[in-house]
Amino acid sequence: MKEWTREERYRVLKSKDEIAPLYEINKVSNYRQKFHVQPITGLSNDPNGFIYHQGKWHLFYQWCPWGAVHGLKYWYHVVSKDLIHWENEGVALAPDTVFDNKGCYSGTGISSHDQIYVFYTGNHRDENWVRKPYTCVAKLNEEGKLIKKDTPLFAPREDYTEHQRDPMIVYVEEKQKYFIFIGARSNEGRGTALVYSSSKLLDEWSFQGELRVKGYEEFGGMWECPCLTTIGDKDVLIFSPQYTKLPGRGECTNHNIYFVGKMDYDTLTFIPDTHYRYLDYGFDFYAAQMAANVEDKNKGVMIAWMGLPDNHYPTEEEQWEGSLTLPREIFVEGDRLIQKPIAGFTKLRIKELSGRVLPSLVELEVKCDGHSSDLRLFTKKDGSDGLMIHYDSHYKMITVDKSQLDKRFNEEVFEALDIPLDEDLDSMSIFIDQSSIELFINDGKYTFTAHVYPTEEESYFDHDEHLDIKSYELCSSVDEDFIV
Repeated sequence: MKEWTREERYRVLKSKDEIAPLYEINKVSNYRQKFHVQPITGLSNDPNGFIYHQGKWHLFYQWCPWGAVHGLKYWYHVVSKDLIHWENEGVALAPDTVFDNKGCYSGTGISSHDQIYVFYTGNHRDENWVRKPYTCVAKLNEEGKLIKKDTPLFAPREDYTEHQRDPMIVYVEEKQKYFIFIGARSNEGRGTALVYSSSKLLDEWSFQGELRVKGYEEFGGMWECPCLTTIGDKDVLIFSPQYTKLPGRGECTNHNIYFVGKMDYDTLTFIPDTHYRYLDYGFDFYAAQMAANVEDKNKGVMIAWMGLPDNHYPTEEEQWEGSLTLPREIFVEGDRLIQKPIAGFTKLRIKELSGRVLPSLVELEVKCDGHSSDLRLFTKKDGSDGLMIHYDSHYKMITVDKSQLDKRFNEEVFEALDIPLDEDLDSMSIFIDQSSIELFINDGKYTFTAHVYPTEEESYFDHDEHLDIKSYELCSSVDEDFIV
């Protein structure tokens, strides 16, 4: 694995010619995804500024162009009309001011007066490498570039640590105010979100206090990527608590959770209907963001980073890493979110398959008869090894175990995870791309997302008599054009 110097990681990209050789290397990788958004070169992580505007979906992702390393971050722009077919638009936000001299970090978007505005964290470091994060704003112009406001909206608070980032903006009609939630860490190491408000979008922002989640006043060590949205008559709070271990998550200290409940803007208190739930039970899911400006108020649209901070993946050897999940339609059912593949995804089906061969792009429709069962994916021709999906009907528990795959990674964090069900296993929809798998279980009540890197020999699947499976070969839907 390459050892990166600070100078290499934080080098400024001046021309696409500088990364053209890397693009040629990256694009021929056997693990390049075909229907997931991924970096044109180097590394991608958090989705940013996800928004629907004038018939088009705009999505940005954190991008470090130089290789599989977290360094100087840009916002790379992709667009879609249907959330299935994506086109590259190039860099929309570059770290080119004193306020974001070491990276344009994550944030969200809002539509106002027929314009898109994005709010992001400017990662500033001084000559002693001391960080000072600023909350900044930019407006998307007709050429698809984000034009920054000359000065930040506000500087970080000195009574918290330097970890203040990932602004989430919402407009609350009943208050006639905008609110920004900033993921933060207290000086005592406690995770929280800082709340600012203003009656104007671009001026007069003032600090209001901390977001309080009733019953979770001491929870986690940093709340990354806070996201607050309303679906129907329920509010949904999502964030990624760091620096803490949670039940059933192995040695992992980075998570993505959610609450369904009600947000009280007078007291800055979120009142959950029940305990937190995992947004996804898989190995690789983080920094989920709901799209702004979704026309149907009874659903949300969500996308996440398929990866985790501090984890490492086999494609680092090929000098690239990362992708985003499939966009998902989100519904509220009681105190639970229901996640479904975006409507219309079946248009990628080429043909129904037969036999045990597992193409690199495939959708599986799985029906279970209620008994304990086993499904092995990415097996050898003789049915051995592979990724095991085991269902125990007595305990109503699914276990996903990747330890028998040829390419093992992040073993010290977890190789097997459980999905506890409230009911019997009835069905699974499984989407496999070149280096990923996403499970939607019991019509989206539970999901499981993971990176996998099967070898040429690991191209079969096997299952027992308790499962009935239909499989469909899929086609590509993402743009790989070299646009910077």
